[in-house]
Amino acid sequence: MGRHAKDITGFVKDLIAIEDIESKKRIFKKVLNIAYKNGIYPSSIHDFYIARGKGGLGGFTVPAINLRSMTYDLARAILRVAKRNNSGAFIFEIAKSEMGYTAQAPYEYSAVILAAAIKEGYSGPVFIQADHTQANLKKFKENPEKEIESLQALIAEAIEFGFYNIDIDSSTLVDLTQSNVRKQQYYNFDTCAKLTQFIRRVEPKGITVSVGGEIGEVGHKNSTPEELRVFMEGFKDRLRKGLIGISKISVQTGTSHGGVVLPDGSIAQVALDFDTLKTLSEIARKEYGLAGAVQHGASTLPPEAFHKFAECETAEVHLATEFQNMLYDSKHFPLELKEKIYAWLKVNAASERKEGETDEQFFYKTRKKALGPFKGEIMGLADTARDAIASEVELKFEFLFKQLKVINSKELVVQHISLKRVISRKRKEKAALVHDGEGAD
Repeated sequence: MGRHAKDITGFVKDLIAIEDIESKKRIFKKVLNIAYKNGIYPSSIHDFYIARGKGGLGGFTVPAINLRSMTYDLARAILRVAKRNNSGAFIFEIAKSEMGYTAQAPYEYSAVILAAAIKEGYSGPVFIQADHTQANLKKFKENPEKEIESLQALIAEAIEFGFYNIDIDSSTLVDLTQSNVRKQQYYNFDTCAKLTQFIRRVEPKGITVSVGGEIGEVGHKNSTPEELRVFMEGFKDRLRKGLIGISKISVQTGTSHGGVVLPDGSIAQVALDFDTLKTLSEIARKEYGLAGAVQHGASTLPPEAFHKFAECETAEVHLATEFQNMLYDSKHFPLELKEKIYAWLKVNAASERKEGETDEQFFYKTRKKALGPFKGEIMGLADTARDAIASEVELKFEFLFKQLKVINSKELVVQHISLKRVISRKRKEKAALVHDGEGAD
């Protein structure tokens, strides 16, 4: 256990307890400095992915894990699995929408992940990702420049706090009513190129942020090779010459976020198109030098499906809802708290209830929205309850890491990822002023 690990939990408790944003940001800086001292570096997975695109690396799928609640406990569980299995190829992520409903802004999420690494004595690169940095179609139609500016602001904030992996999701702008694929994908690849250019402008010196694009909205029509090629050619045309582009491409092959819940609360079986996934991943690597295709919405798939991702050379798979389900449905999650949350949902999420929907369907669909309002109470559960829940989820992580073939991946990651200590732009400006004799005491 590294230096400062014994008292790092206190920083996490402060992050949860206080509301002042500037105080939270100061805690992030303290945690980041301790992380650096312990050999822990927020990093970009870009070079590792580009090496895969060039060939020679393969046979595995990187898990990208969204932690919506009990983030500190579950991140520690993931890191324990990683240490036991000598794993380095895994990502912690949170989507734009999740930042809102789980009340986890970038500075808090990043600080908690780094605190978990310190506590568990992990060292080396830690990949933190902004998942689904998503364009809102309605707002884009009303004012595209304003919507892009709002995404730029989120991206800049995420990068400032150690998110050196950004997934751009402008697939919401795909218009399937258009007469040809290029017209359908135009606003998607054009917006993705604009945001990539922005990222290259604001990324820290020495860091090439890993950027992902997306050609098909999750839960909609399955992606095709033509769509992938049209997107990539359009993206390259729109990207300023000489700039580094994306390192991976998200596709749609039959899943949906959270799965499709049936009236009894169970999840419908999904017919995931692994052949399409394999084909698209191969095109992405061989024709465009990317790591491959990315699969979203996979955590609720049956256990026997996961080994197929590595077999299909899927670059990355995103996992979220199942860990939320395991939290809520654990026998160690207090029944009285669950009932309190469900009573809150009946009032505060009533507008989301559809006609004919059962209670099981309604609560399954909406209970993620309670994770922010009840964050303090969930984090305030007895240590024995949180430890027991984390242990259950840890077993799931162990299974997934092995199925996705990322065990013994640490050396490969370290071989391709340069560890960089990043100085924020504000600190650089202050240092320059002091060096020039301005602002010195």
